[in-house]
Amino acid sequence: MTGFTLNGKPVSVDVADDTPLLWVVRDTIGFKGTKFGCGIGMCGACTVHLDGRAVRSCITPVNAVAGASVVTIEGLDPQGQHPLQKAWVATQTPQCGYCQSGQIMQAATLLKDYPNPSDADIDAVMNGNLCRCMAYARIRKAIKLAAAEMRGASA
Repeated sequence: MTGFTLNGKPVSVDVADDTPLLWVVRDTIGFKGTKFGCGIGMCGACTVHLDGRAVRSCITPVNAVAGASVVTIEGLDPQGQHPLQKAWVATQTPQCGYCQSGQIMQAATLLKDYPNPSDADIDAVMNGNLCRCMAYARIRKAIKLAAAEMRGASA
């Protein structure tokens, strides 16, 4: 059994220690917002927060999160009202939407480190999150809009 906190609630799962966190979150627990993309940690679709930092859940074994706090897109803001989620809607960022939960989770840690990010900051931190639809300009715009809201400024 591996115990950890998921979206603020304690969970315990009986799976092999090397089971990727992605499959535990999706198949064992049932949160489907985190997506499988590449399976090798290169695309970012599976990004979740582990103790407040963005990690690729497809390459993170469940035994690595024992006792830790994991947050998925469902736990970022259960009502979908996180400034990033609202900015994604306001800027019509998603096209197919497949990568968006991973993009938002990566962007959330970006804004913790860079509350007023430059284009270079955004490009550097978001570099490992791929978007098949090439919505990068809208992703950048949404991040800046959310940053402004989080700072209490108008965009």
